[in-house]
Amino acid sequence: MSPTPNPIVPTLPTDLRFAFVEASWHADIVHQARDAFFEAMAEAGVAADRIDVFDVAGAFEIPLHAQRLARSGRYAAIVGSALVADDGIYRHDIISTTVVRALMDVQLDTGVPVISAVLTPHHFHEHVEHRKYFLRHFAVKGSEAAEACLKTVAGLRVLP
Repeated sequence: MSPTPNPIVPTLPTDLRFAFVEASWHADIVHQARDAFFEAMAEAGVAADRIDVFDVAGAFEIPLHAQRLARSGRYAAIVGSALVADDGIYRHDIISTTVVRALMDVQLDTGVPVISAVLTPHHFHEHVEHRKYFLRHFAVKGSEAAEACLKTVAGLRVLP
C-alpha cells in the first residue's frame, strides 16, 4: 500500500515568489531566522532567487513594508522577522503586540499570508549565554516560518 499524499503540502508552482522582511536591530540574531528560512525553503524546492529580502530599521517598520509588498501582487506570502527586546526604555510588549496585530491586519485586508517571526522574549540581555540561545532559537523560528509559509500558501490554493 502506498503512502497517502499530504494534501496540505502539495508541490507548488515554480513561479511563486516570497518576501522576507527583516529588522536590522539585533541583525546577527535576526539573520539566523532568514538563513534558516532560506535553507528550509530550498529543501522544499523553492529556489533562493524566488525569495526577496527587505531590510527595515526595526520591527515597527515591518507592517508597512508587508502591506506594500502584499498589495503589489508579486508575492504568494510574506514573512516578517525581528527581535523586540526590552531595553528598559520602551514598552517592548506594546511594540510587539502592535506589530503582530498590524501583520494580521495586512493578511486579512489583502488575502496574502503574512507569517510572523517577530519575537519578544520576556528577558533578553546582551551577554554571551542569551545571545547564543537566541541565535539558535531564531534559526528554529526561521525553519518554522518556512513550514508555515508553505503550508499556508498550499492550503489557500485548494480553497474555492
